[in-house]
Amino acid sequence: MTAPLTTLLPTTARALHHRIAVAQAEGRAPSLTGAVGRDGELVWTGVRPFAQEGDEAGVHAQYRVGSITKTFTAVLVMRLRDEGLIDLQDPLEKHLPGTGIGEVTIAQLLAHSAGLGAETPSPWWERSSASLRPGLPEVLGEHPRKHAVGRRFHYSNPGYTVLGSLVEEVRGDSWAEVLQREVLEPLAMSRTSLEPQAPYAQGWAVHPWADVLLPEPPENLGLMAPAGQLWSTVADLCRFGAFLAEGDDRVLGAPSVREMRTPSVPAESEEWDATYGLGLQIIRRDGRTLVGHGGSLPGFVAGLWVGVDDGVTAAVLANATSGPLPSLIATDLIRIVADAEPRMPLPWRPLQEVDQELLELTGPWYWGTYAFGLQLLPDRALALQPLTGPGRRARFAAVEDGTWIGENGYYAGETLRVVRHEDGSIDHLDLASFVFTRTPYEPEAEIPGGVDKDGWRGLLG
Repeated sequence: MTAPLTTLLPTTARALHHRIAVAQAEGRAPSLTGAVGRDGELVWTGVRPFAQEGDEAGVHAQYRVGSITKTFTAVLVMRLRDEGLIDLQDPLEKHLPGTGIGEVTIAQLLAHSAGLGAETPSPWWERSSASLRPGLPEVLGEHPRKHAVGRRFHYSNPGYTVLGSLVEEVRGDSWAEVLQREVLEPLAMSRTSLEPQAPYAQGWAVHPWADVLLPEPPENLGLMAPAGQLWSTVADLCRFGAFLAEGDDRVLGAPSVREMRTPSVPAESEEWDATYGLGLQIIRRDGRTLVGHGGSLPGFVAGLWVGVDDGVTAAVLANATSGPLPSLIATDLIRIVADAEPRMPLPWRPLQEVDQELLELTGPWYWGTYAFGLQLLPDRALALQPLTGPGRRARFAAVEDGTWIGENGYYAGETLRVVRHEDGSIDHLDLASFVFTRTPYEPEAEIPGGVDKDGWRGLLG
């Protein structure tokens, strides 16, 4: 396997520095810092402005990351699911009774499709004392639901507060303690914390019409912490981004983080290039699918984005209430690296073991007159794809009983099985009741059979 590159070309590094320099200047941010990781390694960091030439101490300074915190909360919930302590389809009431929204499911809360309001009742929770919201009734209010359950995406800060309370109820510890023990420590995120730890950036508001500043006092969010409390650095966030791309069995395995990255709700009609998974935003930029999250709290804006296919993660943090657009900047950093220095493909290797029965399955198959090719992959997996034009394609994972389960596309979750004659030879493939034969409408196959006894013919005169 080719070792990952841990340095960037000088031209790429300069393009990254130029991008954050423009962002800091045009966004009028007191400071702006960025980092890029590739294949799990930190390959670039930058900060504007420098305290002095060559001083990048700001890269190690904490900034508040706002709603990026929600992704951490989602990871904690997914861990509960993987341990069998909850099911994502469980109604909230099963584990956290008495909220008044108990019929919504945990999955709907994760995906912002539970119909809950976007914000708490007044006053604005980001700028008021947490003592005003000592319990979930004060967070949810008298009329917590704004939409029918499960019908649409409606971003909800109270929804993630509820999920934080769910974690506390099931674990028997505070959300902060569980987060530290189960995510931050295993991932070595020592510069991520609930309260700021020096060095950290001061939050500022920048006057929209003059180059003057107003300090933004940080509020402890109290019960709302699972929706936006965390402070972090760009290096720590890139480490977290690498986890979101590959998984880590100490925290959450690859299948579960892949589930988090899968769209869970329909996009709004004006946002066809953006949707939401389970605690992760999903967007299309520059022909790439990216996952991550943005965040903001008074005095700070943040963005963490991951290009899984390119193996590139980018984080951008700024200490201004408004102005810079960290998510847009971060996606630009990914584009710069991925375009200038494309990911090297893994070298082709032959399979270590060959199963002749599986090899016999490969090659062309026909569903009616549609031609498909079936390919053998490592770990006894199969891939089905149309031989011409668009069509239904899918990867299938092997199951111990000799069948395969679809992992994506139209056939996700559907069973592929081999149907054999009494002598053991293959008759056809059955995929969700669709019959695939070796020739179009194979005459000898029971289903669909030759269909017409006179067979194929030319155009009748």
